[in-house]
Amino acid sequence: MSDRPIANIHDLHAKHTRAGSRYETHAARIGSVIGARDLGAQYMTVPAGKAGFPRHSHRNNEEMFIILEGEGTYRRGDESWAIKAGDVISAPAGDVSTAHQITNTSTADLKYLAVSTRNDPDICEYPDSGKFMVVAGIRAGGGMLDADFVLRGRDKPLLDYWDGEDIGEDK
Repeated sequence: MSDRPIANIHDLHAKHTRAGSRYETHAARIGSVIGARDLGAQYMTVPAGKAGFPRHSHRNNEEMFIILEGEGTYRRGDESWAIKAGDVISAPAGDVSTAHQITNTSTADLKYLAVSTRNDPDICEYPDSGKFMVVAGIRAGGGMLDADFVLRGRDKPLLDYWDGEDIGEDK
């Protein structure tokens, strides 16, 4: 966390992430750099034809996206909308009906601000792949994948509540 409450997005260090041919992003954290505690923000750059992340929902955090440059598609639930510079987009907390994804459909970079609450713990659902992720202990300046506790899985097969517990013997 910084004592300086100001940062220029062009001076921030961006982390490059790529997965296969569909996902790629350059993400620069802002919130922790300027000393925010309960609000997270990132400056995102998504190359042409890519999505930054799989479609997902958050049970405990809400996000807002502010499109700065480029064009793309915003998908939430079962609907999709064309997006462009100047658009402000909501991604409320919820279930799979609020699962969201931004995809760059243009030939130039898509740049946007992603602002979110930082409620901990959080549960994410990935309806396209049938996964979930539970995170707790998200560190200041870090993301969900760097949390102290991260559990990823699928909801089938579910374990019985008492699975693996010493419940004693019935008499």
